[in-house]
Amino acid sequence: MRTELVSEPGDPGRPNEDFASVGLPASGQGGSLVVLDGVTPPGDGGGCLHSVPWYTARLGGALTELTVSLPDVPLAELLSRALTRTAGSHSATCDLSHPRTPQATVALARWSPASVEYLVLSDSALLVESPGGAVTALVDDRLSLLPRAALTSESLVDATLRNREGGFFTAAADPSVASRAVTGSLPRGEVRALAALTDGAARWVERFHRGGWADCLTLVRKEGPQALVDRVRTLERADADRVPPRRGKIHDDATVVYVEL
Repeated sequence: MRTELVSEPGDPGRPNEDFASVGLPASGQGGSLVVLDGVTPPGDGGGCLHSVPWYTARLGGALTELTVSLPDVPLAELLSRALTRTAGSHSATCDLSHPRTPQATVALARWSPASVEYLVLSDSALLVESPGGAVTALVDDRLSLLPRAALTSESLVDATLRNREGGFFTAAADPSVASRAVTGSLPRGEVRALAALTDGAARWVERFHRGGWADCLTLVRKEGPQALVDRVRTLERADADRVPPRRGKIHDDATVVYVEL
């Protein structure tokens, strides 16, 4: 099995809010990958004493442990347990009801000799390549389908769309959000490789349109995850010179995990 991982902050002067891991159980059978993209907090801190990297490290650590130690428990249930565990670690000191309490997008995959399970919540992506080379993007597209007018301000999004019906969902403090994730399972023989990307790396496809998902996975396989991130950074620098500038962050944290099974 081949695994490669790269995670790079969008701004070297700020902590990386992404989390990534590959877990291999002691039995030597199967494994898992975890990718989280922390949501940048508002100026008031979101009612929490802790940083987003603190949150993603704890949630990601819990998911890494649970996905390999409890192979018979569905991924949605494991996400629910990890959210409960993480919330319990700061519920006594922080306001977890705040709409911007620390939270993250989630991409999970777990493989065994029989199957490959997946879970995606919010705008990270999981790419699955078949033995014949076909690539399927497993995504939660609720955020991308919202009208642009509904996303004009953070306060409007928080009040009407974030973790609400008709809007989109992220992993925050409510364990029930795990039931909102996109989940499924594929026969192990139908999967040759996996690639999980935060939206900062997926920009190569979704924002800059330099290729489709199959082209993206081919680039990662042939040149490695760092090559994808480097190309995104080059495109971001060129995009920063546009007039008027494009909406959103110039540079975003970018994470890629690639696994050949």
